[in-house]
Amino acid sequence: MRVLFLTGGSPATVFAVAPLAAATRLAGHDVLVAAPADMTPMVTGVGLPAVAITGGAMLDFMFIDRSGRRLTLPADPAERVVFNGHGFGRLAAASLPALEELAASWRPDLVVGGSLCYAAGLLAAKLGVPYVRHTWDLGEPPEMDRGAAAELATELAALGRTELSVPDLWVDICPPALRAPGLPGPRQNMRFTPVNLQRPLEPWMYRAARRRVCVTLGSRVTGADEIAHLTELITMVGSLDVEIVVAAPEPVAAALREGGVPAAHAGWLPLDVILPTCRVLVHHGGGQSALNALRAGVAQLLLPDIPKMVEPCERIARHGSAVVLVGEEQSAGRITAAVADLVSADSYTRRARDVRAEMAAQPAAAEVVGVLERLVR
Repeated sequence: MRVLFLTGGSPATVFAVAPLAAATRLAGHDVLVAAPADMTPMVTGVGLPAVAITGGAMLDFMFIDRSGRRLTLPADPAERVVFNGHGFGRLAAASLPALEELAASWRPDLVVGGSLCYAAGLLAAKLGVPYVRHTWDLGEPPEMDRGAAAELATELAALGRTELSVPDLWVDICPPALRAPGLPGPRQNMRFTPVNLQRPLEPWMYRAARRRVCVTLGSRVTGADEIAHLTELITMVGSLDVEIVVAAPEPVAAALREGGVPAAHAGWLPLDVILPTCRVLVHHGGGQSALNALRAGVAQLLLPDIPKMVEPCERIARHGSAVVLVGEEQSAGRITAAVADLVSADSYTRRARDVRAEMAAQPAAAEVVGVLERLVR
């Protein structure tokens, strides 16, 4: 069986599909992972064969239309979600020529695409093979699909369609207790397995000396404004009697160290190793970061800054394993008080461990490979 996996334009989208891709390959099947060129090092970094399908970066597709016109991010949160869908639609359109060329030489029996990898459905429809849609984290707003369908109207018309392809199967890594209601199916539950680029470990990474808080804004922190925001966040948490570790790309970590931020350690830290030693994870609401924390049974302070992240974060908070602060709520006083509460109260940790137990009970990726095999047969 030949299986083609598609990722999006960020490391988290690679890490999400990597467990199933690796399990499929280890089961003896042929696997290729198609990704934007700037994400291929992430694919090869987790031990999978990568094919570059576009040289464009995700930010280019999000803020530049097909005619080359620069776009402005809408102020209205609901409009921003649809706007994002258009961006992912442009990524799909730009990826299709290379995908079709790949399929002419290496025809897949099955196409598995990440949540917003709309090219996967288009390619599978053209080839007449099954299409699986693989969630990246806690789910995406359905309005994203609406924006992508509008952007891809021409490509859909070429297939005689007006709507996006309906997947033959959803592979869902979101814990059932935290899913949005009314999701389309059919769904195959799969255990979330953390995948992170690794580094040689030091004893402090897997042994906590005292109350430890991990702070991160994800893997895409690069600009001066983002580094300044991360510095402010670390300083807020640093006013408490806790040990702070900062998970950030190495260039960002170097800038933090030069600035003298109050952190015990900063750098590229594999979350699957560091989080079990932590009491709390403070972060931007990224889905992979959240799932890593839940798998470790760790409480979270969620500070989403993108509208589509707010609703999944609120689901975690309603479950009782996190606190979420949005917009003007993200003041220094509120953030410091929330971290202090999360560190001292056991209830958040207990609820996170409830989710951890539910996650552990889901089928492993190796079991889901059998489902894919039956789908192809």
